[in-house]
Amino acid sequence: MTQSDAESVGRVGFAAWAANPVLNAFGPDMVVRIRESFQSFAQEHFRLVTLGELGGEVVGWTAREGRRDYISDLWVDPAHQGLGIGFALVSATLRDMRSEGLKLARIETHAANQGAIRLYESLGFTIIWRGMQHSPSMKMAVEKVRMQQSLA
Repeated sequence: MTQSDAESVGRVGFAAWAANPVLNAFGPDMVVRIRESFQSFAQEHFRLVTLGELGGEVVGWTAREGRRDYISDLWVDPAHQGLGIGFALVSATLRDMRSEGLKLARIETHAANQGAIRLYESLGFTIIWRGMQHSPSMKMAVEKVRMQQSLA
């Protein structure tokens, strides 16, 4: 990703978040906070983002913010969900992690986000923890699952 993609990345991330009833049921103030969070993340951390594009259009992205073995984000535009874009993005990220010599991959999602959990399980992740965790972007505690897989 380049910095010029930041607006598209922020738009896709927010659209995916807003389309998920599990994540967007927290009121109008949360919507404003999350939209701003996606835009600032894309502008400040563009070097951490891997894009998924179709026909030159950004339709999804993944990011590795924090520890090298952690996939912090996966967002796919709602109009392009179900096409294998999320699977391809996470698969590419796992290949990168393996090529870096990492032995473990970690990812988290909201505990009620069954679609994401199924996707991650199909990629070899298993749930290792479930509980409440503070979300910096949402500025509140949410129920999350932590998943991991061996890359060896």
